[in-house]
Amino acid sequence: MRNEALIGYLLHQRPYQEKRALYYLFSQQHGVIHGVGKKGAPLFMPLQLFASGKRDLKTFTQINIAPLSAIQDSVAQVAQNSLVVKDTNVNLVETPHHENISGQHQYAALYLNEILWRLLPTEDPMPILWQHYQNSLQQLKQPLTANELRLCLRQFEAYLFNELGFALTLKHDSLDQAIELDTWYHFLPDVGLVPIVHNDDIAVTQKIFKGNEILSMAEQGLSSSNLNAWSRLHRQLIDHLLDYQPLQSRLLWQQQQRYQS
Repeated sequence: MRNEALIGYLLHQRPYQEKRALYYLFSQQHGVIHGVGKKGAPLFMPLQLFASGKRDLKTFTQINIAPLSAIQDSVAQVAQNSLVVKDTNVNLVETPHHENISGQHQYAALYLNEILWRLLPTEDPMPILWQHYQNSLQQLKQPLTANELRLCLRQFEAYLFNELGFALTLKHDSLDQAIELDTWYHFLPDVGLVPIVHNDDIAVTQKIFKGNEILSMAEQGLSSSNLNAWSRLHRQLIDHLLDYQPLQSRLLWQQQQRYQS
């Protein structure tokens, strides 16, 4: 690309020489792009910049906070994409505002950033996920209850799993047998729901689910009534995708909770 105009959000940065930084940008046009630019680009704000370079590491110039008109134009481009028609959950009419994320919601936004830059391939356009990310940031700028915050994160994780090709089958176990109400199941990310034959195997409660709980999740989808179960399931899948390497945003959140208590 040569001086291509991009709209995107900064996911991660590292120092690179005295006055520059290595940026991981989630762009509407090309997905995640790595580039080098002048230090000081803000997190959680829509950025407008120019990118040049044929190799994996681009050069970013003229990095500025994007005007609302540019964001609205990018949303219109997504709306015209035929893929969006297949996804009725995308909210394309919401107009972004430039308030920043504050307080504890920053930890949630850092979490979204970290799972994106660690899990997404580079230069693979994902306009639907990009729009979901933008909408999630908009939600995090609003006052949310603890459950509303968790629901926001679980919903985005579901969009991410779908984009990465991970479909959660909740009506059949790993042997393709129908889920039974009174049976307990292990969830193994590479295998699926594995029935537990002996009750002695019911030890690690975070990794097991009862049949009636699973069927409720399948019927109701993500909702406040089954949020704990979805959180446990998503946690296992995220950890698996990250090869069980710790998330820095999660550690920061835990430290903040301990400090408050």
